[in-house]
Amino acid sequence: MNGSAAIAGDPTGKPVIEVSGLTKRFGDKTVVDHFDMSVPKGAIYGFLGPNGSGKTTTIRMMCGLLTPDSGAGTCLGYNILTQSHLIKEHVGYMTQKFSLYEDLSIRQNLDFIARMYRVPRRTERVENALEELGLADRASQLAGQLSGGWKQRLALAACLLHDPQLLLLDEPTAGVDPKARRDFWDEIRRLSDRGVTVLVSTHYMDEAIQCDFIAYIAYGRKLIDGEAAGIPGQVGLVTWRVEGPKLAALAEELTGQPGVEQVARFGAALHVSGTDAAALAATVSKLKKTGKRTWKQQPAGLEEVFIHLMAGSQDNFAGRSPT
Repeated sequence: MNGSAAIAGDPTGKPVIEVSGLTKRFGDKTVVDHFDMSVPKGAIYGFLGPNGSGKTTTIRMMCGLLTPDSGAGTCLGYNILTQSHLIKEHVGYMTQKFSLYEDLSIRQNLDFIARMYRVPRRTERVENALEELGLADRASQLAGQLSGGWKQRLALAACLLHDPQLLLLDEPTAGVDPKARRDFWDEIRRLSDRGVTVLVSTHYMDEAIQCDFIAYIAYGRKLIDGEAAGIPGQVGLVTWRVEGPKLAALAEELTGQPGVEQVARFGAALHVSGTDAAALAATVSKLKKTGKRTWKQQPAGLEEVFIHLMAGSQDNFAGRSPT
């Protein structure tokens, strides 16, 4: 399933990105294998998968930043193979590693980026960016002296100086505190509401749940994609939550029981999941009679789905770490 539903604010419903058959090889390794996707305008689209699964490579090809070995598509109305230089003018790219100049101040960094993009009314636009991202009071501070959260805010401001229509975020909240993470996502949501399309590469669930759409990628292959709320239903995963004493022993007891495909610890509870609802319910019914524990069926979450999908994926990148 492709996440091609229209987003509010996009009356045409025409995808901002439409690609098919994207394939990329490095040597004898296929890093991305015949990838298809449709991304609606204004969507926040999360690419979820383990490290080295090909998420970043996929996003770069979709946006014309990396040439695929095969496949085709359009991004922002431009051909990703023949018009990539035009796409780049409308893309903001925030890398996982802070890539601005640490020996320049916040204002100097933004002014430099504005010069690179030939931003009109440069000084005015830099001052506006400082205000919009809450950086004005720190404008003279060296970037190298900033905490992770402030560096993240500066990096986002730099990405937005040229008013991109498409924003690429590579593990955007790695290493920042919860408040900075929340503030960051509030800003991303505001951008989405204004029609900016956002692609997010992540393996963090607290980032994935911020996305309108999710694509699960494992070792170069798309396993499933669609609206985030509908993903568990697509997989057909049923989950029971159990709380009580001796959960470690219970986890061992559950392994191999009818209907039990995975058991995962979530804080003070176990999540027991499977796709055969009847068999799983029968196992739960039997175990309810033993021990003083509380069992409750609940909708499967994105993390349970992630664990379930990854369990059936084979790592064909042994010895390499494609992104």
